Amino acid sequence: MSGYILRRLLWAPFVLLVVGFVTFFLGVYGPGDPVEMRLGQRYDPEVAERVRHELGLDRPFGEQYVEYIRKVVRGDLGESIKFRNRPVTELIFDRIGVSVQLGLVAMALSLAVGIPLGLIAAMHQGRWLDTAIVSTTLLPSAISVFVTIPVLFLVFVRTLKLLPAGGWGGIFDVHIILPALTLALAGTASVTRMMRASSLEVVGQDYVRTARAKGLPERLVVGRHILRNALIPMTTVVMLSLGSLVEGAFIVEGFYGVPGIGALALDSISSRDYPVLMAISLIVALSFVIANLAADVVYSVVDPRIRYR
Repeated sequence: MSGYILRRLLWAPFVLLVVGFVTFFLGVYGPGDPVEMRLGQRYDPEVAERVRHELGLDRPFGEQYVEYIRKVVRGDLGESIKFRNRPVTELIFDRIGVSVQLGLVAMALSLAVGIPLGLIAAMHQGRWLDTAIVSTTLLPSAISVFVTIPVLFLVFVRTLKLLPAGGWGGIFDVHIILPALTLALAGTASVTRMMRASSLEVVGQDYVRTARAKGLPERLVVGRHILRNALIPMTTVVMLSLGSLVEGAFIVEGFYGVPGIGALALDSISSRDYPVLMAISLIVALSFVIANLAADVVYSVVDPRIRYR
């Protein structure tokens, strides 16, 4: 196991270098002029050239890329073009925590609803309850958030007046309910389908038939033999979901006014703030590399049949 982990860790810098090169290339040759966006209505060609020289944007691509990688290795992700004198690390890490809190609540809701529904659907395979559960969970995931958000807003804010329209107050504040519910509606469908498929594979195993033949109560058969073994493949889903927490949710955070990494990325796209976008890409790539490695390690722990060399 240690050798496998070491090999995966050795590959991580190469993956990040590739991601860094692609994002840096798009940042340099992407559409729009970040200096023009920064100056706005005060744009002047001479001032723009001076700002471009100060930022090092007039140097050759190779020099810019090498200098950027050197700074990244030292932990310096550059300076925001839109927010003057604000380091990118300061902008990003202030918002990552917000996106992680929102993502954790949404993931917890998806798992809390999707796992029981998937298990129930598998235990009633081919019956009306199975069809009803699958259809009901798939419907919200098939609808765009541009439709889901106004519907939730109309029901819970305008009609019932139970929840605030937007804002952020932390993980234990009422403002998190609507954005978390919006994200959980789509995630529940995936969890339900995967849990159903995993449970169906377990239901037909010999040890399940043996347990029933011994006369064990159905609740023990389901709880000890079916549920516990069906949850093993869900480990990968949970670990990969943890890796996606840092990327935020662009539309949801922007609509509800959540000051997360997704809202920052959306704002950076519109303002051509490429240093922020490149930093977000690197951080998201790193989180997925770590999440994939953690998923493999945890999977080998919960399932003793799996061994890595």
